[in-house]
Amino acid sequence: MKAPQTRYASGMIDSITDGVLPDHILQALADGGAITAATPFADKQIQPASLDLRLGDFAYRVRASFLPGQGRTVSQRLSESDLVLHKLDLREGAVLETGCVYLAPLQESLALPETVFALANPKSSTGRIDVFVRVIADGATSFDRVRAGYHGPLWVEICPRTFSILARPGDRLAQLRLKKGHTPTLQRLDLNLDLSHDSLGPIIGYRARRHAPLLDLAKVGGHAPRDWFEPLTARDGRLVLDPGEFYILASQSGLSIPKDVAAEMVATAEDLGEFRAHYAGFFDPGFGAKDHGSEGARGVLEVRGRDVPFVLEHNQPVARLIYEPLSSAPEAFYGDVGSHYQGQSLKLSKLFEPWS
Repeated sequence: MKAPQTRYASGMIDSITDGVLPDHILQALADGGAITAATPFADKQIQPASLDLRLGDFAYRVRASFLPGQGRTVSQRLSESDLVLHKLDLREGAVLETGCVYLAPLQESLALPETVFALANPKSSTGRIDVFVRVIADGATSFDRVRAGYHGPLWVEICPRTFSILARPGDRLAQLRLKKGHTPTLQRLDLNLDLSHDSLGPIIGYRARRHAPLLDLAKVGGHAPRDWFEPLTARDGRLVLDPGEFYILASQSGLSIPKDVAAEMVATAEDLGEFRAHYAGFFDPGFGAKDHGSEGARGVLEVRGRDVPFVLEHNQPVARLIYEPLSSAPEAFYGDVGSHYQGQSLKLSKLFEPWS
């Protein structure tokens, strides 16, 4: 059933140029009731061109992933089927185990104008610990897509692939990007892999360890990385990906997102190789800004080998960025609002201490 019309003035939306919606418009949508939340919005939840999404109070352990389909809600599917195994209370913290699928309500709900739609992606810190997350809306026939004019709740599917995690309400695993109307692709850019010790130093990447300890999502900088990852070398500029293993690698330096565009990395560009690169796909305007003499940043890649062993070589294209226009300039740029990854080189999730 369609929710009441948003209080956000449709005339104001009509006056906005097509494109990715920046922070001040996201704030206006929240102020006008197009984006609502079960609890007050948190500090820095609205980013330059995206909105962080927060876990609700509980999660269901389900037998399998699913989509509700047209005309059906997520709640209906859960109540009408045998998908639910048990319900977890997140309020005191709950362990989400490796290899299991969970479904949790998000605190944010939407009442979008008819010309605004949304896309979702994992946050960087989520992708870098190999937690696979996808946002689901009522009536959805695809993951991470919210149709224009949608009124209703949002859910997130969570599947820890390598590390079990301790989760609580308010944890931010996914983010949402809102777009108005037709948003053209301005540029496609392939990122080349850096496996050179001359530029990266003695460590060119990391491979996740199996059977590692529990990761607490609330403990930023509170985990010793050697318990979860092993360092990698590539003396001949080559690295063989083992099927099913998870790696953290880096692109060559110089990546910078101009302040008048937003970018998204394609999770799997089939023509680039037998692997998946980058779970977390949003790059906000100003990422890697070349201000004050900076030479830009690197794209840190969450890479998983697929069906067969695959050789990666230095300077090989491994990921693809798509650039899209903003509807207007944001009030703050990436890094202005505080970020663990601005100007980054090869770097693990913010949950870890610096490698030593």
